[in-house]
Amino acid sequence: MKAVIGLGNPGPRYSGTRHNAGFEVLDELAQRLGVAFRRKWRLKSDLAEAPGFDQPVWLVKPRTLMNRSGEAATAVLRRSPAEMQDLLLVYDDLALDLGRIRVRPGGSAGGHNGVRSVAAALGAQDVPRLRIGVGPRPPGADQVAYVLGRFTPDEREVMNEVRGRAADAVEAVLRDGVEAAMNAHNGRE
Repeated sequence: MKAVIGLGNPGPRYSGTRHNAGFEVLDELAQRLGVAFRRKWRLKSDLAEAPGFDQPVWLVKPRTLMNRSGEAATAVLRRSPAEMQDLLLVYDDLALDLGRIRVRPGGSAGGHNGVRSVAAALGAQDVPRLRIGVGPRPPGADQVAYVLGRFTPDEREVMNEVRGRAADAVEAVLRDGVEAAMNAHNGRE
């Protein structure tokens, strides 16, 4: 079993913000696969079960705030046969320019509080991930205000295209593994 966890903040207040790029990618996947998210209280998440892969796949959008995403990740591991290496985190990254994506087998949180929460809750940083560029932050702009802000119209146009490429990368990870997805999707802009 695999679980793809898109990091974001729940609720309409955060919809369309840079920090919810992970949610947007999971929404794209759910639409492609013809599945809908349902609230799963015990998982502290909204969940869609994705068909068409060689094993069951859960698409997971935590209902916790970003900084508490680890609670949802641990609930998923407790209530499913998935192991830590079966997770894939999908999230926004200020260190990557808008329009870029990166698949990685693991790594540090890089200042991302949602990833930090997951790493702390799981006791490890070696969780596969897909980083979605939302940077760079304009000079002098407050980091929190920037990531919680909505995309400009020009940025939204780029993000709409990136969302599709990121969904392709998630499908590649699920079908072919992290290494193959890295080779196919890293460096393509």
